[in-house]
Amino acid sequence: MTAVVDVRNVSFSYGEQPALEDVSLTVESGDFLGLIGPNGSGKTTLLHVMLGLTRPDAGSVELFGQPVDAFDQGERIGYVSQKATSQDSTMPVTVRECVRMGRFAHVGHSRLDDEDREIAEDALETVGISDLADRRINQLSGGQRQRAYIARALASEADLLALDEPTVGVDAESRDAFYRLLDSLNESGITIILIEHDIGVVTDRANRIACINTKLYHHGDTDSFVESDALSEAYGTTGTVVHHHH
Repeated sequence: MTAVVDVRNVSFSYGEQPALEDVSLTVESGDFLGLIGPNGSGKTTLLHVMLGLTRPDAGSVELFGQPVDAFDQGERIGYVSQKATSQDSTMPVTVRECVRMGRFAHVGHSRLDDEDREIAEDALETVGISDLADRRINQLSGGQRQRAYIARALASEADLLALDEPTVGVDAESRDAFYRLLDSLNESGITIILIEHDIGVVTDRANRIACINTKLYHHGDTDSFVESDALSEAYGTTGTVVHHHH
């Protein structure tokens, strides 16, 4: 079966500063991959390389079996960046309009039809924000805005959901509900890549862990990560993972 993402021997530097050194990993269909590492470890850079947003200095990346620079099925990827929760969003559209944008990759220059609108409404319902459909995006809380962007990805019928610290600035109750939503989306067959600074959350939710600090210290199932020394090696400290419910 073709991997969703295949990263081979990737390196990338910002000028003289290496961000990634000879990183190789694969993300299989149905994985929930937690991508962890200390601040400045290259997590976001690696995610950008995986999605074709950053071109590596060396190595190769394939998305759904295609070289990333030739990949032209953007609707298969839902990407929610760190900035999605920022409170200064100025996008002057309603939540429903935002979610319907997820259909544009399918309809091209055509108008949305009833089926497109129904798919968007289903996505709103799936993430639990149907009651916010007529609100402006810039009037939502950070957690609500994250749900809107995930609904947009669902409306595009994305196969891969990539999230970069999606709960920064989100209260604990909303965060727990958000991660329950991710669990259910993953169970429905959507592949998830999650950057999250809370290692306990990652080990509770993800079935695969990639731990990096410029170099890759671990890539494998969550059990083997918990039992390994990767955390202390990557973070330069001795530490234990508190949560783990697999």
